[in-house]
Amino acid sequence: MAKTKELSKDVRDKIVDLHKAGMGYKTIAKQLGEKVTTVGAIIRKWKKHKRTVNLPRPGAPCKISPRGVAMIMRTVRNQPRTTLEDLVNDLKAAGTIVTKKTIGNTLRREGLKSCSARKAPLLKKAHIHARLKFANEHLNDSEDNWVKVLWSDESKMELFGINSTRRVWRRRNAAYDPKNTIPTVKHGGGNIMLWGVFLLRGQDNFTASKGQWTGPCTVKSWVRTSFPQPGY
Repeated sequence: MAKTKELSKDVRDKIVDLHKAGMGYKTIAKQLGEKVTTVGAIIRKWKKHKRTVNLPRPGAPCKISPRGVAMIMRTVRNQPRTTLEDLVNDLKAAGTIVTKKTIGNTLRREGLKSCSARKAPLLKKAHIHARLKFANEHLNDSEDNWVKVLWSDESKMELFGINSTRRVWRRRNAAYDPKNTIPTVKHGGGNIMLWGVFLLRGQDNFTASKGQWTGPCTVKSWVRTSFPQPGY
């Protein structure tokens, strides 16, 4: 909402003088060309505080205008990984100079928190549909069926460099919104793949995998490491 123009002290005093002379709110508003609500607010303030000038405001005034707040909220909503430095530069380009601390306080007042971005698999639509199809097909499977399932998982371990942590501005319970996550893939150079399996009886040891792995390769490797056989 845009800030309205304040009335001068002369106009406010005139409103009070007319009120003292016995004129009503509507008559004063019509004579001075002001809104009835404005006239009423000024007269009520005069009755309570015996003054027409602005009262001292508590605390420091906000350095970012409502339009500036809306701008940085729109930026963070579209790009949660935006840094405070980026927002400082955006406001500076718009004519407002503030510190990163001021912007951080503003975002927190708007209900956002700076959180470490969760890592989530980079899934294509085909992957999502396949997972949903599998879940629906086995929704009513008995516990006896699930105890026979061999579960496996793999993880990429970096050999060079580090997996940097990125931060995002988000609301509570929005950690796994795709905008707030870092997509991960199970391929790329400079790393090794570690693979492991587990059943109801417990888990197996990790195994370093080489090359491209498929379902049959996974089962064959598990049988070889868990049940060693001569000549296998």
